[in-house]
Amino acid sequence: QVQLVESGGGLVQAGGSLRLSCAASGRTFGYYAMGWFRQAPGKEREFVAAITWSGRSTYYADSVKGRFTISRDNAKNTLYLQMNSLKPEDTAVYYCAADQEAYRKVVVTTTLGFHYWGQGTQVTVSS
Repeated sequence: QVQLVESGGGLVQAGGSLRLSCAASGRTFGYYAMGWFRQAPGKEREFVAAITWSGRSTYYADSVKGRFTISRDNAKNTLYLQMNSLKPEDTAVYYCAADQEAYRKVVVTTTLGFHYWGQGTQVTVSS
C-alpha cells in the first residue's frame, strides 16, 4: 500500500518561503516519478511541478517557474518543494502525487499522470 504524507504547509506573508515535504512508503520510492499539485477553493486541482524517477528532469507550471524548486532524496524516500517569493495566488492545498509506472521517461503533467495521492497540506499566503 503506497502512502504519501505531506508536511511543511502553513501561513506565510507574501514574498516569504516555505518548504514542503512528502514522505513516501509502501514501495521503492526511487523507481517512480513524483509530482506536486495544488487546489484552491472553487478551482480544479492543477499541476505545480514534477520530477522523474532519477531526478534528472524536472517540470514546472509557468505560474511557479523560477520561484519553486522540486527535488527528491531517494535515500530518504522523500519529495520536496521549495517555494520562494510566495504570492497570495499560491494559496491552496498542496498535494504530493506518485506515478504508478516505474522508470517512466516522460512525465505526464496532469492529474491523469499520477495514481497515488497524499492528503494535502494547506499553504496560505497573506498579502
